[in-house]
Amino acid sequence: MSGPGEYVPDVTEGITRVEDLPEPRIERRCRNRPALPCPRCRHRAGRYAVGSRTLHDLGDARANRPVDLVVAFSRHRCLRCGCCFPRDISDLALPYCQYTRRVQQRAVRLVAEDGLPYQAASWHLWRDHCVFVPYATIQNWVEAAGGKNAGHAFGQLPRRGFG
Repeated sequence: MSGPGEYVPDVTEGITRVEDLPEPRIERRCRNRPALPCPRCRHRAGRYAVGSRTLHDLGDARANRPVDLVVAFSRHRCLRCGCCFPRDISDLALPYCQYTRRVQQRAVRLVAEDGLPYQAASWHLWRDHCVFVPYATIQNWVEAAGGKNAGHAFGQLPRRGFG
C-alpha cells in the first residue's frame, strides 16, 4: 500500500507498443428512454433506434487502468413535425468529442490555472489519471475556453514605441 510522498513507479514506463498498455475498465451508462417530448413542437416522440458512444474518462489511479464510458442513448422521431433527435448526453460530453467533460475541465485547469505547458499537461493526465489526451487537443480546449489567450481587443493591438 502506498502512502503520501512514497515513490510509486509508473507501470507503463518503457512500453513502446500500444498492445502492451493496460486494458481500459468499461463502465456502461444507459440514457435510453421509450419516449421524449419533441424539442420543436413538444409532442410525444417515440424511440426508433438506440445509439452508442464510447467516451474516455479520468482513469482508475489505484488500478493504473484507463476508464471508458460506453453510453447507450435513444434516438427519437416526432410523428407530428418529423423532427429526429437523439437523447441529450451533453452533461457527459460535448457533441463529437471523445472525452468526457471531466477530462476537458481537468486539462484546461492544468494549463490555465496551474500554468503547465500543453505537453506537460498531456503527460500529467496520463501519469495521474490514466487518460491519454494529445497535447494539440488540450491546446484546442484551452483556446476555446479562452484560458491561455494573450490576445488584445480589436483596435487595441500593440504598437511600436512607447504607450
